[in-house]
Amino acid sequence: MHAVSRSATIPGMLRDAVRDHGARPAVVDGDVRLRYRDLAALVERAARAYLGIGVGSGDRVAIWMPNRYEFVVAMLGAQSVGAVVVPMNTRYRGHEAAAILARSRARALVTANGFLDLDLVGMLRTAAAEDASAGRSGAAGPVAGLPHLRTVIDVPAGRAPAGALPWEDFLAAGDGVPAAAAREAADRVSPDDLCDILYTSGTTGRAKGVMSAHRQTVDVARIWAAGARLSPDDRYAVVNPFFHGFGYKAGVITALTAGAAVHPVPVFDGDGLLELIERERITVMPGTPTLFLSLLANPRLKEHDLSSLRFATAGAATVPETLFTRMRDELGFDQVAQAYGLTECMMVTRSRPDEDPRHVAETTGPPVDGVELRLVGRDGAEVAPGEDGEILVRGRNTMLGYFEDEEATRAAVDPDGWLHTGDVGRLDEHGCLKITDRLKDMFTVGGFNVYPAEVENVLAAHPDVAEAAVVARPDARMGSVAVAHVVARPGAAPDPGVLIEHCRARLAGFKTPREVLLTESLPRNASGKILKTELRARAAAARTDGG
Repeated sequence: MHAVSRSATIPGMLRDAVRDHGARPAVVDGDVRLRYRDLAALVERAARAYLGIGVGSGDRVAIWMPNRYEFVVAMLGAQSVGAVVVPMNTRYRGHEAAAILARSRARALVTANGFLDLDLVGMLRTAAAEDASAGRSGAAGPVAGLPHLRTVIDVPAGRAPAGALPWEDFLAAGDGVPAAAAREAADRVSPDDLCDILYTSGTTGRAKGVMSAHRQTVDVARIWAAGARLSPDDRYAVVNPFFHGFGYKAGVITALTAGAAVHPVPVFDGDGLLELIERERITVMPGTPTLFLSLLANPRLKEHDLSSLRFATAGAATVPETLFTRMRDELGFDQVAQAYGLTECMMVTRSRPDEDPRHVAETTGPPVDGVELRLVGRDGAEVAPGEDGEILVRGRNTMLGYFEDEEATRAAVDPDGWLHTGDVGRLDEHGCLKITDRLKDMFTVGGFNVYPAEVENVLAAHPDVAEAAVVARPDARMGSVAVAHVVARPGAAPDPGVLIEHCRARLAGFKTPREVLLTESLPRNASGKILKTELRARAAAARTDGG
């Protein structure tokens, strides 16, 4: 059996990895090839730099950048001084990012301005200034309107923002801090210390920060690594974004606990990914169903040697019945798995090793180690196998709670510690979970969660809109897309294209409605609740994209 990390903190896990795998590749990012001891040295330098700019235990450090090696260094460096990492979606626009930074009161922001030619800091400053004029404090700092944010660190990506600290200058800021100070800070990190806050929107559209301790983040990684039989011989292409639990905890941290090599993939490009698999002999590559369907449809698929591929998990969306069989037969994976989890409990169920791909397609597997599962009816009583019920989860890796939001925490986790997921499923005769529906309106677009209330709030802010309701419409490539049903204000005649652009300027692209349908009224039941089932049928009937 290969050596694995045994420590229950991120800095302890990295120390174990250096001890056991020091000369092996840890992160391979283009021409940058870091062995475990190289990574540890860079992380220590970043830790000294954080201390040099005044970031310490308990402070929040936001990271807003694509998958690249500097993300790993920035994240591990922050966690090594006891700071709390707040990953942010690279698809966020200014208002979304400003809201997360304000809610978390992040002290530092690490970004890659110019990624995809986007002026991320410019968008942030514009949005934060608007929020400040609406009442938020405009105290001095690198971003007016975010008084707690003291430093913006920019990793080169093509457009350096004024007032930001370049990455190399940031690292140099720690040169005057003794290495012993960084090591002492790392030694003080406890398994129960807060490790990260992952923000997720909800049925109200207000972002909630899911808190996890170091022991939980490391434990999730160990569970994932064991299920994938990950070893130091594996080369793990992390296509899932590092800002998402799938790419961060089931990706980077998982690979490091097993001594595997992380290959960051910053943006999805089918041809480029096929070339990476062949060139680097990639063995492990989880992703959303959209990723694998795109590869299967690539006209150059058969030109590449994919024989190194060993293991994949497809999750985060509805999975076509034939996908897992095709992943084995056409992409060449030895083993495919499905899993179920949510930000509040990253790993709930997972396919059993060597499972028949037909069964993998039907269920997400049994509960993982350390997780209890209950399915209950509307009366709160457990339902029998084969019957639908709400999925309740309890275990050591269920979130600590929502950051500074006790009311939302109490609404999600009952007094007995059961997390009410809002998802509906049933257990088969093997104890494996099948997801059948959602109590919430949330849906996924390309694997990313979309909460209709958030989109509806943005639409309702437009002066021509009286009311809006957003639903999902099936889409062959993305799994589903958002469609908005809009009631105009009296006397107004909104243009659907203008409303879509209004959303695009304020929301990540995956949240932006694909189509806006104008209607005189929204269908409601006797109690006044909008009938979204009827709206989904309307959206399907009105589809214009030919998909």
